[in-house]
Amino acid sequence: MQYQRGRRRGARWISHIPIVRAFGPLDQPPRGSVQLKFEELEALRLVDLEGMDQEQAAVTMGISRKSLWLDLKRARGKVTEALVTGMIIQVEGGTYMVRGNQASGPERMRMPGRVRGPPAEQRFPEQR
Repeated sequence: MQYQRGRRRGARWISHIPIVRAFGPLDQPPRGSVQLKFEELEALRLVDLEGMDQEQAAVTMGISRKSLWLDLKRARGKVTEALVTGMIIQVEGGTYMVRGNQASGPERMRMPGRVRGPPAEQRFPEQR
């Protein structure tokens, strides 16, 4: 079992799962691959394609502006590395939730509540 340091990564809202999930060089054999997470692609789409500023994109994804900036930095680094060195870009994985079309307005942006377990005294009765 592998342990991680720090806080658990919070889920990000994305608009949809992309249909095309792999990109690569056509004129030569690829020199490896880079994994681009779904939320990193969404950050690129909102800021670079849709033209949102980072504050708007962060609100749309349900994260802080700094978290969006970190996702953008990682995504741009991976895409640049793949383009310069001739690697395949695979879009997969991550911590995300796909936004549904059923709600609108502020309700659409709300993340689902976290489920809380039983109180500590019920989980660890022997420690009384």
